[in-house]
Amino acid sequence: MPRRLDHLVICVRDLQQAALDWQKLGFNLTPTGVHPFGTSNRLAQFADNFLELLAVTDEALVPAAAPGRFSFAAHNRDFLARSEGMSMLALHSTDALADAADFAAKGIGAYAPFGFGRDAVLPGGGTARVEFSLAFATDPAMPGIAFFTCQQRHPPELFWKPDFQRHPNAATRVIEVVMSAPEPARHREFLEHLMEGTAELAPARLTIGKTGDRITVLGPAELSQRLPGLAGDTSPRFCAARFAVAELDATRRTLKSNGVDFAMRGAVLLVSPAASHGLALEFVEQEAI
Repeated sequence: MPRRLDHLVICVRDLQQAALDWQKLGFNLTPTGVHPFGTSNRLAQFADNFLELLAVTDEALVPAAAPGRFSFAAHNRDFLARSEGMSMLALHSTDALADAADFAAKGIGAYAPFGFGRDAVLPGGGTARVEFSLAFATDPAMPGIAFFTCQQRHPPELFWKPDFQRHPNAATRVIEVVMSAPEPARHREFLEHLMEGTAELAPARLTIGKTGDRITVLGPAELSQRLPGLAGDTSPRFCAARFAVAELDATRRTLKSNGVDFAMRGAVLLVSPAASHGLALEFVEQEAI
């Protein structure tokens, strides 16, 4: 079975300001989480995936990358030196050690798996220790962005909280990640190895994954058609995320009441990356998935 989307890493320079802006977009965010390697985050949880707003908050703790060791914090620090936006895509895992071995065998990630823990603040104000293991994959043809699998090594109920999963904009799940690339077909082999699936190719477009857990790579012409006004780049990058919502009218009402501009393109509500620190957002009703 193809891998499923676990979470999006959205790099921001000011976590407090980004949280305010994402709350204006209608997302309910968790309290701040602090990592032992110099980054902090706030999450928007859904039923089985989430997005992560991430900032570098203590550069002195950021470990350097080394041969065979990918530095999550250093990657995001370097990404922020260029821009804000989505820097990494995480896929769901039940065994990061096996994933790391698989990535090494396929030539897409000769990195040791990475484990860490942090305290998560619970809805009632208490804390719980949550532990994660990550396995990284990179492609020289996609410099500046990275992929990894994420295994949660704690009881699920310590992390997944219904109180954090109710959003004023009615969002229920991340269902698609959109990338731009000058030549989408060039990335077919890497993405098939990463996702454990078969890609579908069309002129200037590549898609991989099941409906609701999909990566789409668009060439310049397809990108301008789907996301008008969004410029492509000479290097592949993450440019948009699509969310399923329970009721699109609730999304419209929330954005209007918070003064957030949006456009309707058929059944898709589109928010520009200027409102979300570098990532275009698409919202569709669940029935339209």
